[in-house]
Amino acid sequence: MRAHEAGALHAEGYRGPAWLHTPVDVNALVPSLWASSVARGDDGVLSVGGIAVTELAREFGTPAYVIDENDFRSRARDFKQTYAEVFDGLCGGADVFYAGKAFLCTEVARWVHDEGLHLDVCSGGELAVAVRAGLPGERIGLHGNNKSVAEIRAALEHGVSRIVVDSFDEIERVAAVASELGVVAPLLIRVTVGVEAHTHEFIATAHEDQKFGLSLSGGHAFEAARRIIANPESLRLLGLHSHIGSQIFDTSGFEVSARRILGLHTQIARELGVELPELDLGGGFGIAYTTEHDPLPPRHLATGMADIIERECRAEGVAVPRISIEPGRAIAGPTTFTLYEVGTVKPVALDGGAERVYVSVDGGMSDNVRTALYDANYSCTLANRASGAAPVLARVVGRHCESGDIVVKDEFLPADVSPGDLVAVPGTGAYCRSLSSQYNHTPRPPVLAVRDGVARVIVRRETIDDLLALDV
Repeated sequence: MRAHEAGALHAEGYRGPAWLHTPVDVNALVPSLWASSVARGDDGVLSVGGIAVTELAREFGTPAYVIDENDFRSRARDFKQTYAEVFDGLCGGADVFYAGKAFLCTEVARWVHDEGLHLDVCSGGELAVAVRAGLPGERIGLHGNNKSVAEIRAALEHGVSRIVVDSFDEIERVAAVASELGVVAPLLIRVTVGVEAHTHEFIATAHEDQKFGLSLSGGHAFEAARRIIANPESLRLLGLHSHIGSQIFDTSGFEVSARRILGLHTQIARELGVELPELDLGGGFGIAYTTEHDPLPPRHLATGMADIIERECRAEGVAVPRISIEPGRAIAGPTTFTLYEVGTVKPVALDGGAERVYVSVDGGMSDNVRTALYDANYSCTLANRASGAAPVLARVVGRHCESGDIVVKDEFLPADVSPGDLVAVPGTGAYCRSLSSQYNHTPRPPVLAVRDGVARVIVRRETIDDLLALDV
């Protein structure tokens, strides 16, 4: 049974989780948690892209998501170039599909396109953003476990490069729309390969007992391939797709999943006479949210995955298919921090004589629900000044009427943190704005892009008028 959020970890003498160490310098930044241009100036003020956060707060208000555009582009470019180089000798390169569900808006879609990546969308709304940003169909893939007829039609009319099908019903649905439009729909089959990534239960997506994909062990994935191949007038099977989870920090899970999915790839070639040209290994590459995380750089990931694919294809006696991957969090996550203003500071006595300081900020679970949803850990720092005060164990909480409204469960902040101070929480570029809500009728924060000393709004702050606009 999960402990009540407000009472969790109130053990005797509690000093935070084992990985959280009392800092020697409470002002120091851990580089792996922040975008490349984030720094603390001589005055102690945090800056990004050459702009002080105090200036951002003054001009745009708080809370706000602040994204380092150069850092985003650099991470996207690194994935594209690295995977192209590593897989060049095996299959002529690899395609990188940015997973738009991590964070997507029109401007970010343009960055993805500019840097030569493809875009993976999983709804009609995300597809509409891609179209508005000017992405051609051949650079877009459509995902999702329950696509509507309207979404399928929009995707085929725009000429998307692939639709990842998730069920027998969906195969029939796509075939009907393709027949109506007089086109042949390019498909990948999402396969559940029975590999459970070492991650939170609700983001481990390749074990059998869950909603995604067609099972390998039950023969459903092979039957899906048979049905698609039997309908060449409307459907074309490009390959197989496997996604084993999120926040993955090594390639061992990919080794097992690659072996199983290439076994199916070989079975289709031998029994159905079709050697599929593509194989998508999904995404799920981890990032550092706190000092407990140690993610692999793209080159280590690519090299490890290439070794696995080459070895398994050689064992099966098949050519290496064209590989694609779908990083989202690994590109967007570290590029962004959320900037908050402190409203209240309240010390709370814990069992065993320990004490925790509750720091309430002007956002919360409406702009970052991951702590409540996934029991996720985040870090933070005092952003508007340096402090000479001793570090104290703090919990950064939001303004919403929920005891689980926690942004940062455990972190050391200076003892003199006060109302009016600014706090920055790194690693919020993925699944924060995307999962945001208007809980308690709270307008969503803006997204600010900073580049070379210039800040601009790429998603504006919601207003009270926006909140009321849909009421009839």
